[in-house]
Amino acid sequence: MAPPAAAPDPTRSATVVEDRSLVRGLGLLDSTTLIVGSVIGSGIFVAPSIMAGYVQTPGLLLGLWVLGGLLTLFGALAYGEMAAALPRAGGQYVFLKEAFSPLWGFLYGWTFLLAINTGFIAAVAVAFAKYLGVFVPAVGEGNVIFSVGRFPFTTAQAVGLVVIAALTWLNITGLRTGAIVQNVFTIAKVAAVAALVILAIVSGKGSVSHFRPLVGVALGPEGLKVGLFAALGVAMSKALFAYDAWNSVTFAAEEMKDPERNLPRALVMGTLGIMAVYCSAVAVYMYMVPIQEMFAVKDGRIAAEAAQRMIGPAGAAFIAIAIMISTFGCVNGLILAGARVLYAMGRDRLFFRSVAEVHATYRTPSLALLIQGGVAAVLTLTGTYSDLLTLSAFSSLLFNTLTVVGLFVLRKRRPDLHRPYRAWGYPVLPILYILVSVFFLYNILMGDPRNSGMGLVLTAVGLPAYAYWSRQRT
Repeated sequence: MAPPAAAPDPTRSATVVEDRSLVRGLGLLDSTTLIVGSVIGSGIFVAPSIMAGYVQTPGLLLGLWVLGGLLTLFGALAYGEMAAALPRAGGQYVFLKEAFSPLWGFLYGWTFLLAINTGFIAAVAVAFAKYLGVFVPAVGEGNVIFSVGRFPFTTAQAVGLVVIAALTWLNITGLRTGAIVQNVFTIAKVAAVAALVILAIVSGKGSVSHFRPLVGVALGPEGLKVGLFAALGVAMSKALFAYDAWNSVTFAAEEMKDPERNLPRALVMGTLGIMAVYCSAVAVYMYMVPIQEMFAVKDGRIAAEAAQRMIGPAGAAFIAIAIMISTFGCVNGLILAGARVLYAMGRDRLFFRSVAEVHATYRTPSLALLIQGGVAAVLTLTGTYSDLLTLSAFSSLLFNTLTVVGLFVLRKRRPDLHRPYRAWGYPVLPILYILVSVFFLYNILMGDPRNSGMGLVLTAVGLPAYAYWSRQRT
């Protein structure tokens, strides 16, 4: 007779589960630098030049950056409540799933994979290449290696692919590795912007007359083509791109220490710091370069142009290095946090189940990181920097607005949910966020229907995908 089967060893089982779980390794500093580092990338160094093609009133241009910062802060206050109450991997995906239904969580995660996060990764990686072109003139969006039909493959895209591949591999090798890189690069990029402000003041080569007229409405050459409100919408989409990814820390909530306290703090501290950095930088650009000349700056390198006017070629070289550091760190933060959305979807069986597996050695969602890197690489091949900005910003703002609506839904549907933090200014500030966002969503769609419409198409494609995974799930 066969011997009785040995009873399972509960200690061994618990150890296996623990070894395959995510690690709580992010403190308050790590979480705050993840926000700041993920947000401050290429946008603030390039987007103001693109925006000047649509609006050419100094006060209006600066006002769009202030409004973008306030909008981000209002969103962060609302997200803080949901993040503290639902501190799980996936962040915004979880909020939408709990507030509405798994369908809306899935559609966000689907669009996040195909347009939002991967679009940001691609755009910022290309921006890194644009500034590398300051030192290596062969690198640029105008330098074509070969073409397939109407799709050129440029040296800027080639460099972008290398950056995405390198940072994807780096984040597979461990959470702490990615967090350390994020801390170092975030501190470096904030120091670079501070240095830019100080150089502008010390050099004395700018002029306060560049801020006149402070009020009024003057449209640039691109703005005249689309009209006032559409011009404001498209210009605002560039600023919102620069502010986006402020919610990235919520994706890694399951890897944070004391998330109930640290998540809301990191969101508020991070967004306030970003707003201060951005408004200071835009003011410096306009102080050094008249707004009528900003749009004509080659490749949109407004930060390099301003620095060159301050202290000559050395200034351009300095700021180019600083921006390369900034964009490199931004891509790292987007890659680190973004893969956790796919991980959460896989765990809920609303995506490939293998995506929820954690690497046996590094304890990171390695397959999720690889899939995310692959999609970002494809987007890098399909669009220019400006196109990727509008596509990503429109899709992101759409779901951010829906998520803030979800705050009201959760208050009504789940009043008993434990809320360690409640949104300050509720319900006034969340309502303001929703109203302003809807205004800009409409005008972004009118001003750039091709790229913003593509975001809607990608979201719609998620409906049959959801039907497929729902059947697999049941």
